Order: sequence, then C-alpha cells, then structure tokens
Amino acid sequence: MSAKSTISKEIFAPHDERMLGAVQVKRRTKKKIPFLATGGQGEYLTYICLSVTNKKPAQASITKVKQFGGSASFVRRSQWTLEQLRQVNGIDPHKDSPEFDLLFENAFDQWVASTASEKCTFFQILHHTCQRYLTDKKPEFINCQSKIIGGNSILHSAADSVTSAVQKASQALNERGERLGRAEEKTEDMKNSAQQFAETAHKLAMKHKC
Repeated sequence: MSAKSTISKEIFAPHDERMLGAVQVKRRTKKKIPFLATGGQGEYLTYICLSVTNKKPAQASITKVKQFGGSASFVRRSQWTLEQLRQVNGIDPHKDSPEFDLLFENAFDQWVASTASEKCTFFQILHHTCQRYLTDKKPEFINCQSKIIGGNSILHSAADSVTSAVQKASQALNERGERLGRAEEKTEDMKNSAQQFAETAHKLAMKHKC
C-alpha cells in the first residue's frame, strides 16, 4: 500500500473524511524548532493533504501529516479549514517548479514538493475543490501555470472527454435515427409501389378478361 493510501486509511477514514489529494513536501526554509517540540524523533516525512467530510454539509480541510523516522504510522499535525486558506503561490507561472507557498489566516509556509508534477496535480485538485466547496472568499492563486487553473487541467480535460463522448454518442444516435427514418421511408415507398403494381395488374387482368 502506498504512503498516500495509508494516510487516507489511517488519518482520514476513521474521522469519516475522504482524502482528495496529497503532496509530499520539504520546507524551503527550515524553521528553528526546539528539540523538545519535535519529541526528539529526528528525521520525518511531511505531506500536505486535502480532505473533505462525508457528512453534509461537506467541510474541506488542509492537513499537515508527518511520518517520523523508524515509524510506519502517520501523525496528524496542523490542520486548517479551506476557508482559512488565503493565497496559493505557484512561484513561477512560466515553467514547471516544485516550489510553492501556502498562506493561511494564521500561518505561512514555504514548501518544495517531491516533484513538479506532483505539485501540479495537487494544485489542480486544490483549485477545483475551492471552486466547488467555497461560495465566497476563495483563495487567490498567483504565479500558477495556466494548465493548473485554466482549461488544460486534468479535471477540465476529464470533463471535456466526458462531454465529447456524450456528444459523439448523441450524434451516433441521431445518425442511426436518420438511417432508420430513411429505411422506413424506403419501405413505405416500396409498399406503395407494390400496391400500385398490384392495382395496375388487377386492372389489366380484368380488362383482358372482358
């Protein structure tokens, strides 16, 4: 089982939450944290996770999850509601970059994702989630590539693919209907021609009989 699948199962499922996406990160600038604050557990992996409650009305959240060295389990650390997110900074709108910043009401973090593509996927999911679950006070997305918040995101592409498939299916049904319509017209014409032939033949037979 992958780390993200384990996080979803151990951290969010027990609280009746569904994890929408996650990105493994490291700080761009290290904070000076007292030894006792970390519990003396040394190295750790950090994940920024996006989740939503299954209970209605749905509540979306961003959670910092850590896995300390020598441990197979994950620990929930800081958590913010999506409403507390003020700004998402992609750092460079002109090229793929793993760096990004998240600004909340009471916190600011500078991160580096494990890969630029992982950051891109997380940003696409985050942007879509903000549009879906926030009615007002949506966070500002700055310095982001157009494929993240524009029409080329994986979410928009998926929607476009579904729309295209529906349109093709509809067109096929219309064409099939037209073919059936033409077949019915031909059948009706043949039926009329047969009736006319039968009537003509009958008249000729009666005429010769007389």
